[in-house]
Amino acid sequence: MLKIRLSRGGTKKRPVYKVVIADSRRARDGKFIEKVGFFNPLLQKDKKERVGLEAERIKYWLGQGAQPTTRVARILGENDIMPMPVNGNNPHKAIPKKERKKEGDEIAPAAEAPKKEAPKVEVAPAAEAPKKEAK
Repeated sequence: MLKIRLSRGGTKKRPVYKVVIADSRRARDGKFIEKVGFFNPLLQKDKKERVGLEAERIKYWLGQGAQPTTRVARILGENDIMPMPVNGNNPHKAIPKKERKKEGDEIAPAAEAPKKEAPKVEVAPAAEAPKKEAK
């Protein structure tokens, strides 16, 4: 499957990303088919040099069935190349893990509704076949 994804470059703690078309089985920074843009997360969001995309090539690859990753889909949505993806909903993301478990234990019993048990169907035991002795 083809993916439109980010490939990391730059130095330690100073990332710069290329927007590439790559096979999903390849490594993140490995071999890719085509470079179609760049993304510099260190620049301010309103700067023009933060993102550069080749819109025509991206539309071509989308037409060929390439799937953008979540981050790339947001970048493409902000640049009006494709519709903006819907935001995910993870209300527990900001809560530390230790506290999540405590809240999960308190919430779980209240959320469960009492379940009605299905009537049990009794099955008549089948006649047992005589066992064959091995010689």
